[in-house]
Amino acid sequence: MSRPAPDHQHADVGAYALGVLDDADATRFEEHLAGCPRCAAELDDLMALTPLLDDLKDATPDPAVLTARPGPALLDGLLGEVAAARRARRTRRLCLVAAAAALIVAGPLVGSALTSQDPPSHSTVSAAKQMYEEGEKIGGVDPATKVDATVSLQPKPWGTHVALRLGHVKGPLTCDLVAVGKDGERQTVTTWAVPPGGYGLDKGEKWNKEPLYTHGGAALNRNDISRFEVRTLDGKLLATVGV
Repeated sequence: MSRPAPDHQHADVGAYALGVLDDADATRFEEHLAGCPRCAAELDDLMALTPLLDDLKDATPDPAVLTARPGPALLDGLLGEVAAARRARRTRRLCLVAAAAALIVAGPLVGSALTSQDPPSHSTVSAAKQMYEEGEKIGGVDPATKVDATVSLQPKPWGTHVALRLGHVKGPLTCDLVAVGKDGERQTVTTWAVPPGGYGLDKGEKWNKEPLYTHGGAALNRNDISRFEVRTLDGKLLATVGV
């Protein structure tokens, strides 16, 4: 049965990496290193300090400095930095593993959300619908497109909060709601996507028959707004709501 190595031989790994052991101690440590995986692993990490020491030598031409041996405090500090670097690398590896696991689990769900025709979550719809119910409502059916659009307005210190109820619109579309000021200034209130199933239609799934509720804000004061326009992002006008 082999005897455990003396503790000082494990501690010599730092001094060996820095080249401060004399020949006899260096030889003894190398004999120990051949059978000690722990010291071999620590020495491998400490070798990362070699370029830093080379830079230090290049920047310090004083022979007295080059031949001086580091004291215990310096050696302990260097070893502490290497230990901290090892912990940081281990933490980064764990974070990457966790992120990869999250992507494996969430990937199919994200893809489903992007391609699904399912409606927005109930909580999102409820919040927008509640905001819609609380404001001043103005709207109607556009005679050209038959899109049913109603805005609900609430004056705020920063401008006007706007909730939109939108029906009888077919997708897929990407749309925005624009507030137009009496002076012609245009401000985008909110942007959204209409899925292929559409909103507020007579046929289709139950949620297709429900209107879309969404909301946003404009910096324009309520009395400075002339109208709202519902448009597709490629410029097609779906509805106009005059206020």
